[in-house]
Amino acid sequence: MSGVSFEQDLNEEQLAAVQAPDGPVLVIAAAGTGKTRTLTYRVAWLVEHGIEPDRILLLTFTNKAAREMLDRARGLVGEGVSGLWGGTFHHMANRMLRRHAEALGYKSDYTILDQDDSRSLVKAAADELNLLGKHFPKPDVLLSIYGLAASREEQIHVIAEQRLGGHDIDLNDVVRIHDLYERKKREQSAMDFDDLLVNGLRLFREFPSILARYRERFMHILVDEYQDTNVIQAAWVDSLAVERRNLLVVGDDFQSIYSWRGANFQNILSFPRRYPGAAVYKLETNYRSVPGILDVANACIAGNPDQFQKTLRATRAATRPPVVVRLRDGEQQALYVVNRIRRMRAAGQSLSDMVVLYRAHFHALELQLLLARERIPFQITSGKRFFEQAHIKDACALLRLAANPEDELSFSRLLQLFPKVGKKTCSKMWGALGGRLDLHDASARSRLEGLLPTGARASWQDLAEVFGALNSNPALVIERFVAAFYDQYAVVTFDNYERRKEDLEELVLFTERFENTTEFLSEMALLTNLDTEVDDPNAENVESVRLSTIHQAKGLEWPTVFVIWLSDGMFPSSRSLNGDEGDSEERRLFYVATTRAKDDLFLCVPALRNARDGGVQYYPPSRFITDLAPSFN
Repeated sequence: MSGVSFEQDLNEEQLAAVQAPDGPVLVIAAAGTGKTRTLTYRVAWLVEHGIEPDRILLLTFTNKAAREMLDRARGLVGEGVSGLWGGTFHHMANRMLRRHAEALGYKSDYTILDQDDSRSLVKAAADELNLLGKHFPKPDVLLSIYGLAASREEQIHVIAEQRLGGHDIDLNDVVRIHDLYERKKREQSAMDFDDLLVNGLRLFREFPSILARYRERFMHILVDEYQDTNVIQAAWVDSLAVERRNLLVVGDDFQSIYSWRGANFQNILSFPRRYPGAAVYKLETNYRSVPGILDVANACIAGNPDQFQKTLRATRAATRPPVVVRLRDGEQQALYVVNRIRRMRAAGQSLSDMVVLYRAHFHALELQLLLARERIPFQITSGKRFFEQAHIKDACALLRLAANPEDELSFSRLLQLFPKVGKKTCSKMWGALGGRLDLHDASARSRLEGLLPTGARASWQDLAEVFGALNSNPALVIERFVAAFYDQYAVVTFDNYERRKEDLEELVLFTERFENTTEFLSEMALLTNLDTEVDDPNAENVESVRLSTIHQAKGLEWPTVFVIWLSDGMFPSSRSLNGDEGDSEERRLFYVATTRAKDDLFLCVPALRNARDGGVQYYPPSRFITDLAPSFN
């Protein structure tokens, strides 16, 4: 007699998936439908039907998710479940590699490199090849290229071309550093995180006898968040499951939004083809959101033809419908959101129950400024407010120094962007200049050039046309600075170059509104001081509104959600629309955004943005809004 009340604890959809017979099973778990509950009860079902826990493999994407499922399963069927093999792909691959490392030429006590270790080893490889400099990709950039190539099983040169093509960088050097980095890891019997997956798959591909042992061991394999698996992870699982075919994967193709970091959307779509006869179960009963919110999500995602069609159904009673708000521009949008937040707060709702979601970080610029002015505490998921980000401060350093020739901090920040210039060199030059550099004075600039290390002088000379614009609109200064120097610096320095490039473009547009540099810097100083006056949002018991990109909000939920900049070209982004997949992943992103909301959803649709020529640019409403029923519009 079962000790678990499966029929009482689960709805019909969940119960059918939990009690699925042996064989391949695909569980399509839509947002808010009890995915974790279903996986946990599947473990309990298997154990109660005679499967030894140590013959079950449960794969997750975070250790936290694995612990949560195992704790819940333990609560259902007792301590016996502790023998289950559960954890992340990296953790499970490492567990196997520890036992068989020598087969691949490693010692069993091989070292696992963390990000700092990997960064140091790549730097050592670049130094040895005499390639590391401020005009060559930094270790973090190189590691992001190597990691993406590994996750997609593609050549380094291909990913490097996608990431760095169009800039003055020899891609063969990127490959040379990778080859030396690989050799150094071998010599030290070390693996980085990517190697755990790559070598885990190699172990199976190159040593059939080892693979046979694990195929025999695992009678059932369960995989969480299957839509986020990459090529290697899917191949590794298939290697283990292909004979017994007792593979149950849970995921939601509607929430596949991580292709940029290697996730392969086709893994979940092709599952029924790779496993003929697979049983497919859909979880469509949503326990999170009110009906109107689900109507919005369903309407948008229906526009994607290449997917497992499903419709979210609400269990909650209807309340207030979602609101589509037509607005003039970003400033009016910010004012609307702030006023709405104030009204809801006055009505008793906590600031911590509210989130503002956006497609790209720079979309929240006007809102950040207004929240600071209005002294409304807010947190940004990335941790950095717009003008606190390194690339924004870099781009403003030249303006600050131009406005105040005695600003040593800006002098040091600007000059350390150049090759061969560090803190000590900056300090010596500043002393030699008498603690002052007037960028408007050609003779003073020439004097500095003579003090610069030889390797930095070309970079200084690149700024010649920037100096000629110092008395112009500050937007022109920043635009020229980025074009002449900083764009090349950014592409080799930051592993998320595209996002930072967008931020810099937005900075130029924002700065257009100021007639001169002094006015711009005064506004920035005022806002910075206002920020410090707002209660620390990280302090205990302090309420704060959350600002987050949609990618960073996946898996979370809030009573009230604002989605901003729902204008074609902003969301969906113009760059994504020009890609191979069109607007498909953007639709999935919008679906994720709307399904974070439990009670209230506000969709903000500005019509205008500032243009580079000082005018305005019209943006039509997002196609995700025009797809909605007339009642929403």
